[in-house]
Amino acid sequence: MRRAIFPGSFDPLTLGHCDIIERGVTLFDEIIIAIGVNSDKKYMFSLEERTQFMKEAFKNEPKIKVLTYQGLTVDFCKEVNADFILRGLRNSGDFEFEKAIAHTNRKLSNIETVFLLTTSGKSYISSSIVRDVIRNGGDYTGLVPPSVVVK
Repeated sequence: MRRAIFPGSFDPLTLGHCDIIERGVTLFDEIIIAIGVNSDKKYMFSLEERTQFMKEAFKNEPKIKVLTYQGLTVDFCKEVNADFILRGLRNSGDFEFEKAIAHTNRKLSNIETVFLLTTSGKSYISSSIVRDVIRNGGDYTGLVPPSVVVK
């Protein structure tokens, strides 16, 4: 079974994340959306909210699981028997950052990282931009899936 994890904080889930997940499902038998917990980070949305956003967004996709984890991503991969890490790239800056992480993960274990380029129409979307729009009262509904829209 080709199992991949798609790790991140997803604070919040964006249409860019959804793009990578929806396209990744065609490549793997299962994708585990791995919501990382970092006690040093200040999140806009609670872990419970972020988990619910994911579960609701992908409730009709049986090949997707949503789990949370702490610690090293490669350790979580071992725990869930995943051989791949799926990552999205929006631009060259993402590539350089993600390349260093991928090389480190490969050094620590035999995990392969698979990169997908975000669709050009979504490549400008980031969670930090969405948080800024939300903080400033802007219309963020075109940047996130319906499960994230707070009523």
